[in-house]
Amino acid sequence: MESRPLRYFVAVAEELNFARAAQRLGISAPPLSRAIRRLESELGVTLFERTTHNVTLTPAGTVLLAEARIALDALLAAGRRAQRAADPEPKLVLAVKADGDAGLLEPILDRYAREPGAVPLAVRLCGWHEQPRLLRCGEADVALVHEPFDRTGLDAETLTAEPRVVALAAGHPLADRDHLSLADLGLHAGELHRFLDEIRRETRDLAQLLALVGLGRVAPLLPASVATRYPRSGVVYRPVADAPPAILAIAWPRQSRSTATAALIRTATATAATIGDRPADQG
Repeated sequence: MESRPLRYFVAVAEELNFARAAQRLGISAPPLSRAIRRLESELGVTLFERTTHNVTLTPAGTVLLAEARIALDALLAAGRRAQRAADPEPKLVLAVKADGDAGLLEPILDRYAREPGAVPLAVRLCGWHEQPRLLRCGEADVALVHEPFDRTGLDAETLTAEPRVVALAAGHPLADRDHLSLADLGLHAGELHRFLDEIRRETRDLAQLLALVGLGRVAPLLPASVATRYPRSGVVYRPVADAPPAILAIAWPRQSRSTATAALIRTATATAATIGDRPADQG
């Protein structure tokens, strides 16, 4: 199967509209429709249910969409990694959220630089949960990322499990309490990740998030290390004893066979196990 019909299929599956998909692909709708028909014929399945007003995925189409995304990402990543391998000065790329390393980034870099056979290491700063995409498309070799994240095509190992704190405006009614519970915040464990994702969609980084906290707009749950690393006037941090821990993992592409990548992973796990009192849980 060639990559072009898969790209065509993904465009239609994501747009659920042949005209919009054709515009996105830079082609006209009739050849796109013919290409999808040929793909369905080749596979012997119906991928879309079509009516005059609607296009929907069939069960077979839903499965193919997930697999096609993986396959197209893998092709793109293979090309990028081949280009990087041909660089006269090859290097590893570590993706990390600027304020999402639990204080481990610099110690990891320092320790890795002392490893025999270490290669130059570039740090790719990114936004909330961009790391998995960067790994899958070949723009990064390793990433530090908080759980949960999309592990499709990736392997990962836990580095730290931190208690959580809530960040509150100094004038918040709960700010005078020494300890809080999820119930105090109107939350329960099952909805925590949805709550965190909703807050992150409103901000680009931790500095912006804490600015909103200071204004009394939000009260996010954060890893406990944020309280000591990012003090801010007008913001207080309070422990939330029954909140699930904040898990920081190191992730890498499942197909990676790079000895330099393996050395960096070993360095990261060893560093996490020896820093502070946050032992690395084997994940």
